[in-house]
Amino acid sequence: MKQEQVHELLYQALETELGGIEIYTTAAGCAVNDDLRKEWEEYLAQTRNHERIVRETMTELGLDPDTETPGRGVVRHIGKSLVYAMEMAKKAGDPLAAQVVAAECVVLAETKDHLNWELIGEVAKKAKGAQAKALKAAHDEVEDEEDEHLYHTTGWTRELWIDALGLPAVLPPPEEEKDVKTAIGAARAKQARTEMLAHK
Repeated sequence: MKQEQVHELLYQALETELGGIEIYTTAAGCAVNDDLRKEWEEYLAQTRNHERIVRETMTELGLDPDTETPGRGVVRHIGKSLVYAMEMAKKAGDPLAAQVVAAECVVLAETKDHLNWELIGEVAKKAKGAQAKALKAAHDEVEDEEDEHLYHTTGWTRELWIDALGLPAVLPPPEEEKDVKTAIGAARAKQARTEMLAHK
């Protein structure tokens, strides 16, 4: 295993969580739907905890969490760009459109975040000794929450867009109602939306 790349993954994971704090803070300010705002506020608190977990794991592994890498700079730039996009949408004056933009930005950020944790899980399986133990403990603590962040917000984004198109939407989305935490669960929830619409 290439330890330099493992370290880079952790630096990027930390930067992703730091950006996530800003993204959720901004997104919650764009939320019009009360359920969505509450969910994003909950995810903000969880993201703050994830940032702490990554930082402590890095320190445990002898890495300086303040080390800058080119990849980390790219992740920071993308995070700030997503915050800027939400601020642009909010300034445009259409709160419902800004809410959709915020949901899209959260999905983009959580796609990277979810991938980071999936990769940390892969490294934990192959690592040895203290590194394996530290990464496995961090992964086990965070993975389910990361799955929820991505799959639930993807559902919200789809349904908010459907609503904006003037079509019948399921709000909160099926992913939320069924509390999905896997890709298979998300696919099943999406399929169930037709049935859920029939009972509304």
